[in-house]
Amino acid sequence: MNKSFGILLLRLGLAFAFFYAAISGFLEPEQWIGWLPEFVRNETTLIVFGVGELVMGFWLLSGLKTFWAAGISGFMLLGIVVFNLGAMLIVFRDVSLALAAFALAAISKNEQQ
Repeated sequence: MNKSFGILLLRLGLAFAFFYAAISGFLEPEQWIGWLPEFVRNETTLIVFGVGELVMGFWLLSGLKTFWAAGISGFMLLGIVVFNLGAMLIVFRDVSLALAAFALAAISKNEQQ
């Protein structure tokens, strides 16, 4: 497997996570609103965050400025963990996804994206 294929797999995996969360949040907001920090917990914020997740997913898929897309997505995922430390049984996966995003950023740093 070459480096380009590995980068593609990381981009696809991260994009899937963002697409799934956004679409599910639109379809079943009551299942997702509890993951927002309490000080911004409302449907408008959930919709805005969902749109942001869709943008991140498409940006990751596009392959444009992969370093920035991956870095920003990594920090978004870490933010989810920080604001939900009490639910580590569930958000532990977001730690792994954030590290995958940072790995993609590191690999893509010197690429012409």
